[in-house]
Amino acid sequence: MSTSKIVVIGGSAAGPKAAARAKRLDADAEVTLLQKAPELSMASCGYPYYIGGNFDERNALLATPTGVVRNEAFFEAVKGVKAMVNTEVTAIDRKSKVVNCTDVATGKSSTVEYDKLVVCTGATPRRPPIPGIELEGVRSLSEMKDADKLRELVDSGAVKNAVIVGGGLIGIEVCEALSESGMNVSVVEMLSQLLLFLDWEIAKLVEKHVASKNVTVHTENGVAEFIGENGKLTGVKLNDGSVIPCELAVVAIGVVPNSTLAREAGLEIGSFGGIAVDEYMRTSDPDIYAAGDCVEITNRITGKKVFAPYGDLANLEARVAANNIVLGDKHVFPGTVNSGICKVFDMSAGATGLSEKRARDEGYNVITSTNASPDKPGFMGAKLLVSKMVADADTGRVLGFQCVGPGEVNRQLAEAAMAVMSGVTVQDIAVADLPYAPPFSLAIDHFIATAHILDNKMSGRMTGISNAEVKEMLDNGAHPFILDVRAPDEFEQMRLDVGENLIPLGKLRHSLDKLPQDKNAEIITFCKISMRGYEAQRILEAGGWTNVKVMEGGIMAWPFAVKM
Repeated sequence: MSTSKIVVIGGSAAGPKAAARAKRLDADAEVTLLQKAPELSMASCGYPYYIGGNFDERNALLATPTGVVRNEAFFEAVKGVKAMVNTEVTAIDRKSKVVNCTDVATGKSSTVEYDKLVVCTGATPRRPPIPGIELEGVRSLSEMKDADKLRELVDSGAVKNAVIVGGGLIGIEVCEALSESGMNVSVVEMLSQLLLFLDWEIAKLVEKHVASKNVTVHTENGVAEFIGENGKLTGVKLNDGSVIPCELAVVAIGVVPNSTLAREAGLEIGSFGGIAVDEYMRTSDPDIYAAGDCVEITNRITGKKVFAPYGDLANLEARVAANNIVLGDKHVFPGTVNSGICKVFDMSAGATGLSEKRARDEGYNVITSTNASPDKPGFMGAKLLVSKMVADADTGRVLGFQCVGPGEVNRQLAEAAMAVMSGVTVQDIAVADLPYAPPFSLAIDHFIATAHILDNKMSGRMTGISNAEVKEMLDNGAHPFILDVRAPDEFEQMRLDVGENLIPLGKLRHSLDKLPQDKNAEIITFCKISMRGYEAQRILEAGGWTNVKVMEGGIMAWPFAVKM
């Protein structure tokens, strides 16, 4: 049943998992772990929090929960795995079934034989050919040494101004780390929004929050040049000609699969540049498996191959690969629904499944709902969540879910990820039995409430309109009757200031004469979160008005400027 020699290339996330799992399953196997860097099993997703000073002990990024550093001695004694750091694999000889290695410190060459091989070579940061990118002060965040250098700069206080190039997960996390350390931070994103896994109007709520932390956000504006003097960075020139003075720029525009070794060995490479694997994590060579950020996997909704460089997926893929090496090819990794989350100062943002844009691009007949509501009762310290659910209007299947806010975003996304993976419908969620107690949630959980809104829309009981559609309508010169049904004190504290008409919900039934007398006139109702807006729509429709829409999410989901 066992294979005598199992070799794993790569020692960050997937590699150590594959090596340790294989040894647990087959105690007699000779398992060797080869790592180019001097560290093993680094918690690389924790780098931004080390940089930002959330913790000071560097070894926490390398240690077990009990504080034991996962070094070569640890893997030998505890895992039974021979780990070799500072060892770069330069070639895979598939015919002889050996890997060629070089000691990065001494230059000495060696070979390691294998019966089964696992390639876990990870990914490398994109480094676009922008003039000046080689200047001192232009950095990326991929390896432990990158985190060390950025932490050193934070601790020294030498950097006053920093630019983050890229508004994705890493860019936003590094933005927070540097801003919290006292630096003046600017984020530059070439596209129209931050966090591309979110739909535009949800991403704009994140951008609004980032800007509230004294971070300058530039969207739809790329980097034309890194400017320097005497080899050191002094500023970043944008495509619009403006220059942001800075001493530090962190380029965080994504990663590419590190598949060169596999390609040179003749293994099949996918359309995204990652190693092609089947559902068993097996490459085009039946004796070579691959896992982690170097591979392409299947999207569980569309069935298409995707590049999904996430640390959790790397560990899951590696576990499946090790199972199949030792136990035979019968354990399947079904793919991903692209679940992701990040901390954004004192709020969180995340998504699972397909965004509305992606679902439409895939040809689905899409229907969505937006919900802005608290995560628990007010007397238990409620915090706001703004969510968007995406479904197939033909079948009711939930295709995706996005959530942002200071509340418990992670819980909502976990519920949604299981729903998306399971293929459940909006109607299934609407009657889901989830745990409830006031310290943890509302009696109707936020996730279920989002499904209720969508169920009302699908059944024709509610006609919704997004805040982005309302803004576009107003910008184009339309003049719908906008009805704010909040209380007067709420209106005084914050309002859209777009010519809305205030009629509190409790007075609406007796104030119908204040509405357009044309029963076909377009009326848009809203409140704080639009629960009252929906009730207003029902009242008006009962009164004979035929063109009433609810602005979903209310004023709390409005991503544009408001009057305070």
